[in-house]
Amino acid sequence: MNSDSKPVCLVTGVGPGTGLALTKRFAGQYRVAMIARDEQRLGLITSETPDTFAYACDVSNADLLAQTLARVQQDLGDPEVVIHNAVGGAFGDFMSVPREVLQKNFEVNVLALAQLGQALAPAMIAKGQGSIICTGNTSAFRGKANFAGFAPTKAAQRILAESMARHAGPLGVHVAYVAIDAVISVPWALERFSDQPAEFFCHPADIAEHVWQVAHQPRSAWTFETVIRPFGESW
Repeated sequence: MNSDSKPVCLVTGVGPGTGLALTKRFAGQYRVAMIARDEQRLGLITSETPDTFAYACDVSNADLLAQTLARVQQDLGDPEVVIHNAVGGAFGDFMSVPREVLQKNFEVNVLALAQLGQALAPAMIAKGQGSIICTGNTSAFRGKANFAGFAPTKAAQRILAESMARHAGPLGVHVAYVAIDAVISVPWALERFSDQPAEFFCHPADIAEHVWQVAHQPRSAWTFETVIRPFGESW
């Protein structure tokens, strides 16, 4: 397949863990537009991975995100798969989490998802096909004491995704929420939990494979919500 004829996948939050794994899983069969704040990291990925394109952007900045999405559409075309993997989080109880931190996390987790949908879903709807997938967390279902800076925004994210799914689904666009109940094996987590065996972690490549499967489900059997966790996770 000629590179220019490959469909487009857009991934936000391309860090060293899940975002990178998603990029590598989709690259090859898709041209992948990567959005993240770290321009240097994105440049390194593009130098090592064919069919990847770097777009440095903070998704909490609405004006910058709008400009970036317009550039992606101009450079590559309308994405057929959109994966909102960028995440804002903070530990703390409701007495200690600063208002500005909670607001920032809401902008990343919720408002950016809404903006992605508003900007990119119309082209999918016009074609009668496409996927918008949000990588979430089980904090979307429960408010633990020390997650007050995170759980409210993930709960709002899941409800927004459900509203999007109910609107866009009948128009041919699959919206799904993939909740990850796990410690993901990214560098900082491996250091923090250095005494844990490999099976303690959820591995980014396995998450990416699951997202790939959800993005390519037949429309007679779409999933809106999935929860994935390592086999040894206590739940």
